[in-house]
Amino acid sequence: MELIDWIVLGGTLLFIVLYGSWKTKGSATVQDYIRGGNEAKWWTVGLSVMATQASAITFLSTPGQAFHSGLGFVQFYMGMPIAIIIICIVFIPLFHRLKVYTAYEYLESRFDLKTRTLAASFFLIQRSLAAGITIFAPSIILSAVLGWDLTMLNIIIGLLVIIYTVSGGTKAVNVTQKYQMGIIFSGMFIAFFLVISYLPDNITFSRALDIAGASGKMDVLNFSFNLNDRYTIWTGILGGTFLFLSYFGTDQSQVQRYLSGKSLKESQMGLLFNGFLKVPMQFFILLVGIMVFVFYQFNQAPLNFNPAAKEVVMTSPYKEEYNTLENTLKKIQEEKATFITNQINTQGAESIQTPEAKSHIQNLTDAELKTREAAKIIITKADPLIETNDKDYVFIHFILNNLPKGLIGLLLAVILSAAMSSTASELNALASTTTIDLYKRNVSQQKSEQHYVKATMVFTLMWGVLAILVACFANLFDNLIQLVNIIGSIFYGNVLGIFLLAFFIKFVKSNATFIAGIITQLIIIFVWWIDILPFLWLNALGCGIVILLAIIIQLCLPDKKALVA
Repeated sequence: MELIDWIVLGGTLLFIVLYGSWKTKGSATVQDYIRGGNEAKWWTVGLSVMATQASAITFLSTPGQAFHSGLGFVQFYMGMPIAIIIICIVFIPLFHRLKVYTAYEYLESRFDLKTRTLAASFFLIQRSLAAGITIFAPSIILSAVLGWDLTMLNIIIGLLVIIYTVSGGTKAVNVTQKYQMGIIFSGMFIAFFLVISYLPDNITFSRALDIAGASGKMDVLNFSFNLNDRYTIWTGILGGTFLFLSYFGTDQSQVQRYLSGKSLKESQMGLLFNGFLKVPMQFFILLVGIMVFVFYQFNQAPLNFNPAAKEVVMTSPYKEEYNTLENTLKKIQEEKATFITNQINTQGAESIQTPEAKSHIQNLTDAELKTREAAKIIITKADPLIETNDKDYVFIHFILNNLPKGLIGLLLAVILSAAMSSTASELNALASTTTIDLYKRNVSQQKSEQHYVKATMVFTLMWGVLAILVACFANLFDNLIQLVNIIGSIFYGNVLGIFLLAFFIKFVKSNATFIAGIITQLIIIFVWWIDILPFLWLNALGCGIVILLAIIIQLCLPDKKALVA
């Protein structure tokens, strides 16, 4: 990184922190601090919701996901528009009518305090873990760039977020996220057009798509019913709908964003804006990864994108073996580049789509994959603790080695801005839930507005410190974007089922729901542990189990009237 990159990166982050702290200082009431004074317009709500979901993990992991596996990951989001419409019709009007600060307040009015506390506690557990991961993700980036200690980076990034989130609450989160999303969109579009410009002169965008398609990267939809396939149209529509119903309807980090809307209509329009823009945005980010893949068909790619992996092997007895694999990979890549170029120059772009050409390209792609897998085995032999999964390093490798001066700093600012925006929402929601659902309701009910504002500030700081600690002990898990969704899927379905019981199944009362919620959570954790289902299905499974169990328990209770809460 050059001086200009440091100036762009540091200036962007400093502006966000100082502007957010200055613009929103002095929130004197709970209404201002937790609901932002209900001043947000629909576009602010929409961008804030989008920024909360689009963490650094999105921009770090998704291009790498596309590089390795193609566009199929977009199916994960197919259920989002369905979920958003349901939430706008059912959830938001109810929350606005009751004027709640958190989603879980409604559960007490429908059931009782212990059910409200249970659902809030599930949220606090899963979201605090996810907050740690969203801090950990950009720390990986900067550690690769600067060689700094991961723990130190976790602390620095966490503290930057804590400063303006503590000082301004929800309003600070909303205000800063608008600018963060502007930075994010600008950076990703610049990266997209740059990578296309770096392709050989005779490789147009449409030809790049043909090359990616011949390598099996353009398969968007998978209609398979095989449960071993992680991403299919069915898991996206069914499992994804349940996941996003839970996420946008019951996760306070999202609920708090649209509860800050100026009116019911503004909240609904903001959420709809996010719901119908998110799938194209995610597709675009995956497409950036596809273009990076095509770029590396004509430019030498590393055997493993994690720089620490090669460094370890080069100082081990497996150095020569690794060098042999590097040479093998180089030959495969050169053969593929030569074949593609010759096909296009001599027979036209359409020729690489013939069955014979696609078969040859796919065979070379498979050979490349086997070489990379062999390298992972060597890396593990050299040091079993080194992460061999390099999906999260693909995009950052491209940025650092190919972008011009200044733009490297901008793209790093994109990723860090996304991390800060998502983490700020999470800390804000964790603190609000702790204050409103646990502290105010269970510990201290008769205090002043200023007392609860200060309590929320303290809880924001507390959760921020805890998130930093989680980040310091985090490890890569397949890839980061999947880890966050796995954590959510373990808890979301259960909480969604509790809300659906509250909305639609009126004869089920508090005790049955509370017992069913605890049993369901234990079952889902066990199912995830033995790994018999793709994680997206845990959302539908958890929702179905808690509803069924609650109904059965309620019917079996000996004295239903006595147990009504």
